[in-house]
Amino acid sequence: MKFRNKRIVSLFLSLALVLGIMMGAAPAAFAEEIAKVTVDIVSFNDFHGNVKDLGKDIGMAKMIGYSKKLLEQNPNTVFVSAGDLYQGTAISNLTYGAPVSAMMKAMGVVASAVGNHELDWGAEHMKGWAEDGGFDFLATNIVDKKTGKPVEWAKPYKIVEKGNIKIAFLGLAHPDTSTLTKAEHVEGLEFTDPVEAAKTWVKYLQEGKAEEGTPDVIIALTHLDSAQDKETKEITGNATKLADIEGIDGIISGHSHLTVAGKVKDVPVVQGYKNGRGLAILSIELDKDNKVVGIEPKYDDLASKAADIVADPEGQKLFEKFELEAGPILDEVIGEAAEAFTHNSKEDNVTLLGRWSSEVMKEKAGVQVAIQNGGGLRRTLEKGAITMGDMYEIMPFDNELVTLEMTGADLKKSIDHGIYNPEVGNGQFAGLIVEFDKNAEFENRITKISLEDGTPIDMEAYYTVVTNDFLITGGDKYDFSKAKNIVNTYIPIRDVLVEAIKEAKVITPVEVDYLVEVAAEAPVVEEPAPTPEVPAVETPVPAPVPTPEPAPQPEVKPVLAPQKYVVKAGDVLWKIAKQFNTTWEKLAEYNNLKNPHLIFPNQVILVP
Repeated sequence: MKFRNKRIVSLFLSLALVLGIMMGAAPAAFAEEIAKVTVDIVSFNDFHGNVKDLGKDIGMAKMIGYSKKLLEQNPNTVFVSAGDLYQGTAISNLTYGAPVSAMMKAMGVVASAVGNHELDWGAEHMKGWAEDGGFDFLATNIVDKKTGKPVEWAKPYKIVEKGNIKIAFLGLAHPDTSTLTKAEHVEGLEFTDPVEAAKTWVKYLQEGKAEEGTPDVIIALTHLDSAQDKETKEITGNATKLADIEGIDGIISGHSHLTVAGKVKDVPVVQGYKNGRGLAILSIELDKDNKVVGIEPKYDDLASKAADIVADPEGQKLFEKFELEAGPILDEVIGEAAEAFTHNSKEDNVTLLGRWSSEVMKEKAGVQVAIQNGGGLRRTLEKGAITMGDMYEIMPFDNELVTLEMTGADLKKSIDHGIYNPEVGNGQFAGLIVEFDKNAEFENRITKISLEDGTPIDMEAYYTVVTNDFLITGGDKYDFSKAKNIVNTYIPIRDVLVEAIKEAKVITPVEVDYLVEVAAEAPVVEEPAPTPEVPAVETPVPAPVPTPEPAPQPEVKPVLAPQKYVVKAGDVLWKIAKQFNTTWEKLAEYNNLKNPHLIFPNQVILVP
């Protein structure tokens, strides 16, 4: 970004005029170009408490350092947030977001949309966060049911002056927020249609009713979702509906954790990914008369240059202070493990930790089966005292419980996907008894599957299942696309595990006895019937007659009778061929099978 400073602009303009007069040339075009000013609106979204430098997640010290660098490059820079700032990491969760507010203040953030996760601990934290962070929460569509008016802890809009223009930010929360967080935390709040709310407040601002005057630009600062196709660049999602509103000049979105930078009906739409890995930018170009020429959407990928971003020294001290303060909380002992709950999902299909955590999930959700990804659990829970720090290390992700219903066929498919998965950690589950052949083809290894009471799974019947919000959206290539009655409970799984440990006080691992490896059955080969013995008959031996020696004859090899294989339930031709070191194509041809993919139990297959 170019450094834009009015004093320097004036100096260059004066030099241009002098040079123009001396050279006898008209400096008008050059002067006009020099006089242009850019106002950059820089936003980040879905930060989720990632204040620690973890590489791609650059942490608060580097966020502060980079924001100061941008401000040096262009003093006409405004920093805002699109919500979901606080919840997500141990140091933030356990201090109710204190380090995030400190980061916001150091960055100079002026406003933030209200994300659904801002309400994870109740609305009572909102006022304190805003005061500590030196910014305003904005929301036009969060209404107090008692008063029928916007909530007191969030303003409908905020007008900021930069580059001699007035920029109005309209706050908009996601309309589904009431179902995206615990009911107790949004009781008494109504989340209205963001489009209708935006129309009302755009009109209010355009009519000059704001005390600050009529704005030159109106930007929707939202926690509405958006997504952009990598090939076509088309942008979709709830945020794009705002592009139909006359008077909205730009849209900042969030919630969907994606990179977006483009236009919808000539209105720029941006989103800055997640966890501080990128920044979304709306660059407002002004002419020499401070009139808006255009607004360009951009994305600044911080993750790709994380190693080169310099941490702010004061920001680093702030982080270390909060890390030290969180120590006693992370060291809190919540229970005891009688023995180690081992977890190595690259080697073991269901681990001791995987069994326990899956059973806790199943019991909490009140369903028949629990499925989770092995990579969602990061290490063994060692024998001895269990601390909160242990639980955050074991499950660092804020995955949430999702309940659903799926057919037996799809259930079997999902479990099979997790057995010796060649790409990711092996799946973890509870509530089933499964037999499998590890030498069979990936996703075709299950030979028998039933509920934990021994009832065979009906491939067409529906079963109740709990999983996490990572897998339900296709994480680790799991497929829940045919499931029905999907409900995201928004209950963090880590909280459920902590609750179970506190209630039990001492937890003991149980051997995984419901996932059994079975060897492929040896092929059934029918023995040929014995040839009846023929009694020898004695004959007289004639006197030897000399004969000429016969010409050598070609050797005739004996013709072997084909082996017979009797098809069993669950057999497929390629498996049978593999047992006899041949191919299914040869078997199909030899047996004159019109449909080699359709064989039946007790059918005899001849093996040459």
